Amino acid sequence: MTRIAVSGAAGRMGKTIIETIEQSSEAVLAGALERTESTLIGADAGEVAGVGKLGVEIKNNLEEIDFDVLIEFTLPEATLANLSTCQAMGRKMVIGTTGLDSAGRDQVIRAGEDIAIVMAPNMSVGVNLCFKLLDIAARTLADEVDIEVIEAHHRHKVDAPSGTALRMGEIVADALGRDLGQCALYGREGRTGPRDRKTIGFETIRAGDIVGDHTVLFAGQGERVEITHKASSRMTFAAGAVRAAGWLMDREQGLFDMQDVLGLR
Repeated sequence: MTRIAVSGAAGRMGKTIIETIEQSSEAVLAGALERTESTLIGADAGEVAGVGKLGVEIKNNLEEIDFDVLIEFTLPEATLANLSTCQAMGRKMVIGTTGLDSAGRDQVIRAGEDIAIVMAPNMSVGVNLCFKLLDIAARTLADEVDIEVIEAHHRHKVDAPSGTALRMGEIVADALGRDLGQCALYGREGRTGPRDRKTIGFETIRAGDIVGDHTVLFAGQGERVEITHKASSRMTFAAGAVRAAGWLMDREQGLFDMQDVLGLR
């Protein structure tokens, strides 16, 4: 049994992860973590998640929890603080947090020299299959198409474009030998002139309770190819994260992603 601690246990994603762990026969909730100022410190994590009393108290100090793997879907600052604690404790991590800057990503890379980490912008099995298909499509269609990445999320999401959309752009750019930092175009306004085929466009929608929609459009003369993933429930991300936590049990150190977990490399 993988003993999992969940950060952001009272949030939307945290509660979904706790529900997923409770349904798993291979994992158990070992701990739940919330920010110090939360009014739910001391509450039963199962009751907060709506799955019934589990006897796991929500804490604000990770060092008080005995666990194998921490699943982290919170904000960059909290993620990096918990990363340092896991590194000091010799514990593994699954990181689904998006919005990390280059310094934050470098910190994760360095931590991977000491502990085992799975970090991915999207833990969904379907999305990671799409990543593989995008590489194939980009290499096949090459420079004969215009490429646009369109994503939509709920109104509460604070970063844009989504981490998944950016990863999709990176995969396509890498397949085409381009630098996404140089060729990305984030939205259009006014008199923009003809489209530069070498750019990769991004469009972002924030509305309602959309869980997560992503489409990459390859548009050529006379035809277009669209690779789309639509998530209707956060359970798909939670299930992938719990799966990744179990996969990490056989690793001592290293930085991995869901392509490794799913054997898609």
